[in-house]
Amino acid sequence: MSDQAEECKCEPGAPAWMGTFADLMSLLMCFFVLLLSFSEIDLQKYKQVAGSMAFAFGVQREIKAEEIPKGTSIVAQEFSPGKPQPTPVNEVRQKTTEEFKQNLDFTDSDSKNNESRAAQSVEDLAKALKERAEEKARQLRKALKRQIDAGVIEVVVSDEAAVIRILERGSFDSGKASLRKSFLPVMYKVSKALRSIEGQVVVSGHTDNIPIKTVQFPSNWVLSAARAANVVHFLTKYGRVEANRVEIRAHADMQPIATNNSAANRARNRRVEVSILGDKR
Repeated sequence: MSDQAEECKCEPGAPAWMGTFADLMSLLMCFFVLLLSFSEIDLQKYKQVAGSMAFAFGVQREIKAEEIPKGTSIVAQEFSPGKPQPTPVNEVRQKTTEEFKQNLDFTDSDSKNNESRAAQSVEDLAKALKERAEEKARQLRKALKRQIDAGVIEVVVSDEAAVIRILERGSFDSGKASLRKSFLPVMYKVSKALRSIEGQVVVSGHTDNIPIKTVQFPSNWVLSAARAANVVHFLTKYGRVEANRVEIRAHADMQPIATNNSAANRARNRRVEVSILGDKR
């Protein structure tokens, strides 16, 4: 009996490994509790990510086919082919009519139509401005017929504006910026014509390519600006053209209307242009 009692004798308490196992389970439980407490689902961001992944794989066919799905590369950040069609369930299906295209177009027919209409609107506006400038030019030619026939001014249409070209012959002495007294009656006629036509007035001075260097005019820029300024001064002070309609510009020899290879062509380039632009007054 004593031998059997000694064989069944066991050490009191739990086994040694039980404590380590319990500690490990407690740590794991704390770890998952912390993960759960820190987790937060951003529904909006989740939908964006899910939608991008769905679009990246293209149009999925309901019937099995040998062709690959039509779509764009997953590298593309944005994908907007065609118009989405609503369905009873929360999904979007897209269609392609081009069976031989590997990728869907990023633009739809509406955007192309809008671009076409915008281009047509610009063309219509340019055409309307051109017609308006030609009408103003006809009025100027009628009012200044005698001066045009005398060869001291010209009336043309340039860049959607009616332009009165005051030629140097008869208007300015060579290398001078003051209007000749004999030319003042012509300027009165020009002023009267401008008062009868609406539009912003731009007076620009031009010279030929022969440089000038005097005390009064150290360059062609100064000469062209001085001639334009004297024309503006006459129009606003004596011609009774409203000053808020008038602008002044100087171009020197930068905008010739003829090549500067002869005396006659250089004389054509020496001019002051009075341009009537839009209907702003």
